[in-house]
Amino acid sequence: MISSAYAAAAGGAAAAAHHGPFYTEAHFWVDVAFILVVALAYRPVSRAIAAALDARAAKIKSRLDEAHKLREEAQEMLAAYQRKQRDAMKEAEEIIAHAKAEAERLAKQSAKDLEVAMKRREQMAMDRISQAEAQAVREVQNTAIDVAMAAAQKVIGQSLSAAQANGLVDSAIKDLPSKLH
Repeated sequence: MISSAYAAAAGGAAAAAHHGPFYTEAHFWVDVAFILVVALAYRPVSRAIAAALDARAAKIKSRLDEAHKLREEAQEMLAAYQRKQRDAMKEAEEIIAHAKAEAERLAKQSAKDLEVAMKRREQMAMDRISQAEAQAVREVQNTAIDVAMAAAQKVIGQSLSAAQANGLVDSAIKDLPSKLH
């Protein structure tokens, strides 16, 4: 069986070899036609492919240019914001320095005002002490006068007779109008 299949294949090859030259074969002309179609289609297809690639390259280039432009704008904005941040930090430092100076000035002013208030209170206390001393002296004098008058009244009341006492009262009454004016 193998030998019969082998023989049939060998017989078919021999029959094909007897048909004639290669250009009379259909396979040859199909191959030639295919090569011609590919050769004729090559130029327009290659132009279309090149045009598509050029369009894609142009689109990519425009995107890259736009990306570069956006990057430059972003860098400019970053620089502007960094500048603003530095200015804001500088302004904040100036405000802090001003606030510290103002706080020191207020502390000095408060210390000065406190010192003035303390001197004023000390003076008021000294005035009160002086007034209290003067009042105490007056009270002591009044008490001394009252004691002296009581003692004098007692001494006079014991040593004067009734006639002498009446004479003193009458003379005091006569002198009274001249002492009232």
